[in-house]
Amino acid sequence: MHTGEFADVDPTQRKGMLLLSLGTGEAKYEEKYNAPTAANWSMINWVYNNGKTPLIDMFSSAISDMVDYHISTLFQSVDSKEYYLRIQDDKLNGDAASVDIATTENLQRLKEIGAELLKKTESRVNVDTGKYEEIQGGRTNEEALAHFALLLSNEKKNRQAK
Repeated sequence: MHTGEFADVDPTQRKGMLLLSLGTGEAKYEEKYNAPTAANWSMINWVYNNGKTPLIDMFSSAISDMVDYHISTLFQSVDSKEYYLRIQDDKLNGDAASVDIATTENLQRLKEIGAELLKKTESRVNVDTGKYEEIQGGRTNEEALAHFALLLSNEKKNRQAK
């Protein structure tokens, strides 16, 4: 925990912490690799294989998943799930799932994916399965962001009033 303005924040308090996490998208369910093929790879194939980077892909996906899982678990365990908002598209595929394809066409497609993501129903990681699930009766991501902005504004006003 940082010192200074957050030193007196109690993480078990509902309004003690607000966290907004915007993902860059990932291809969580796109089957890029399979065990029988990977079993025959040399060390270089784990670093670079047919234009893909398996080791980097796995590490970056694992890091994202673990951070989201742990933060989501923490907020849910203290009955504060409304104070953690993660917006992530985990169904990207092809060029859209790559972090290094900056063609005009791909950037335009990513812009469209972002606009579509705002219209989708808010989702949250299921701490039992690790998969994102739409919140039943939930808001759109756009509505969730607007609500979160209101929470942030109110929190700022409360802290300034102290």
